[in-house]
Amino acid sequence: MSQTLFSWDLFKKAPIIGIVRNLAVEDVIQILPIYRNAGLTTIEITMNTPGAEDLIRYAVAQEQTGLNIGAGTVCTEPELERALAAGAQFIVTPILNENVIRTCVARNIPIFPGAFTPSEIYKAWSLGASMVKVFPAVSLGHSYLKEVKGPLNQIRLVPTGGVSLANMRDFLKAGADGLGIGGQLFDNKLIKQKDWGGLQQHFRQFVNQLTASQ
Repeated sequence: MSQTLFSWDLFKKAPIIGIVRNLAVEDVIQILPIYRNAGLTTIEITMNTPGAEDLIRYAVAQEQTGLNIGAGTVCTEPELERALAAGAQFIVTPILNENVIRTCVARNIPIFPGAFTPSEIYKAWSLGASMVKVFPAVSLGHSYLKEVKGPLNQIRLVPTGGVSLANMRDFLKAGADGLGIGGQLFDNKLIKQKDWGGLQQHFRQFVNQLTASQ
């Protein structure tokens, strides 16, 4: 499959990475256009989701003009190769795997590796990370992000893990360059009920918070 490129312009319109994990294939197919129509632009399908590669292929084929489609929970080089073969436009990892970062940099694929301490964050950035996923973010909160941004203000940070409608503005004010949001964004109750209109309204609340924070 030919690789379509990640669009930074799309990401900047709505700097949220929606994390799809363990959702049914048929639900994801329903959700993709709703997500886009709500004004969200970037979505990550985790590699430990059943059918992840097929979902990435489908999403890239159907939604590549309006969405950035990436692969998450990429921990190893074989997982990276499978994600890229499926057409993933960006890669997210929960951990710091130097070889995964270097491979993405060499292939010009945006890579957002997971890091927690200032040393890990700086190492990920120095290896060529496009942005660094601060994970798990909520355990130390937005004040931690603000502290890290003091000396490391050149590093683009994406807090992930526990980011919600209630605290996202705090993370953005603390200097976040994007937000990784999973279960708080993909509301399990609305999805189980197939309440697609309700889910779109729910997505729009996040977009409205972004607008209010700008």
